[in-house]
Amino acid sequence: MDFKRYAVYVTPEPGPLAEFGAAWLGWDCTTGCSVDHLTVPGLPIPLSEITETPRKYGLHATMKPPFRLVHGQSEAALVTAFETFCSTTAPATLAGLELACLGRFLALVPEGDETALRCLAAEALQAFEPFRAPLTEAELAHRRAGGLSPEHDALLVQWGYPYVMQAFRFHITLSGKLPRAEARRTQAVLAPLLEPLLPHPFAIAALSLMGEDESGRFHLIRRDALCG
Repeated sequence: MDFKRYAVYVTPEPGPLAEFGAAWLGWDCTTGCSVDHLTVPGLPIPLSEITETPRKYGLHATMKPPFRLVHGQSEAALVTAFETFCSTTAPATLAGLELACLGRFLALVPEGDETALRCLAAEALQAFEPFRAPLTEAELAHRRAGGLSPEHDALLVQWGYPYVMQAFRFHITLSGKLPRAEARRTQAVLAPLLEPLLPHPFAIAALSLMGEDESGRFHLIRRDALCG
């Protein structure tokens, strides 16, 4: 499959959380297949509407945001660099994950000390920078249209994304932006379903190299253990 963009994600290891997330979102990025939505009584709006925005990405947290390959680089070279990075980089362990309402969307966020996680994210961001094509003027304008602080704009120019390095916040997105009341109601329904599935501790022991197809959906290219 030809991909128009690539990214490095954290995806849950195969198991109950990954299966729940695929059925919640309606897309399994590890198999590249649509999944029938769960039947979840009590949601304020249909699940397909709640998850419309994050569906195409699959259940994930971003480490290297999506990027186009710069001229002169290839997917094969990116795969080789990804294998090397994973083989020489140490895993990170967090106290756990918890469901949170971040503004108007729901996500799983880390509990406890995030120092090792932030170091891993910074290393991944920098390691694959030689493969990233610079943003076009249209892409810059699109990112700036929502309003960025001077700090975020500087990060956008340097790294192609405004929420990295000191602005990085690890999160596994579970919804699009919702009215605040609907976000709170969705959180109340989702929390007891997720609670028995959330890992404590949560080990980031592997990274996933992803590719975005022409329709905008992301697919797993390979998932490698962190062995450094």
